[in-house]
Amino acid sequence: MTTNPVAQPTLSSRLKQETAAQHERMHTLMESADPFASREGYARFVAAQYLFQRDVEHLFADAAVRAAVPDLDGRGRAEASLADLKDLKWDAPTGDIASAGVAMPEALGWLYVSEGSTLGAAFLFKAAKESLGLSAEFGARNLAAYPEGRAVAWRNFVAALDSDAVPAQTHDAVIAGANAAYDRFGQLLAEMFETA
Repeated sequence: MTTNPVAQPTLSSRLKQETAAQHERMHTLMESADPFASREGYARFVAAQYLFQRDVEHLFADAAVRAAVPDLDGRGRAEASLADLKDLKWDAPTGDIASAGVAMPEALGWLYVSEGSTLGAAFLFKAAKESLGLSAEFGARNLAAYPEGRAVAWRNFVAALDSDAVPAQTHDAVIAGANAAYDRFGQLLAEMFETA
């Protein structure tokens, strides 16, 4: 009698399951920060977004990252965040690049957090429009969808994660990278809202 091998979970499903607590922590931090209560509070959120997106975009220069995720051009929201800060008359924060020592496969974990936040930003974009009168042309560029749409961009990214180009033996490192990225964004929110 032959037994079928047990199918291993995909990297994307492992990331979703094994970073669920971090995802919930970000929701809690955002709720306590309440960035849509005022434009000043929102500017603090955008400042955190800018620094995090700068960290993520630093990884785009890595040839191995580009090989794993071929459609990186046009992703990332540091430039949009910077333009939003200018609209809001808020100085752009400075600081070291937190991802300076990060490489593949951990880099994919950082991208997972960034791309997942872009998918989830539809709710934040709606709040920025309704509560603060902002738009994709003024103040809320960093929350706007990619030209091809949020769902298409996310599906393409998940396909890259779950492809043979990301070997199973690297999956733990990708998850570690995602946890590090969540920690970084949580730290930035705490600093910007002075809740550390």
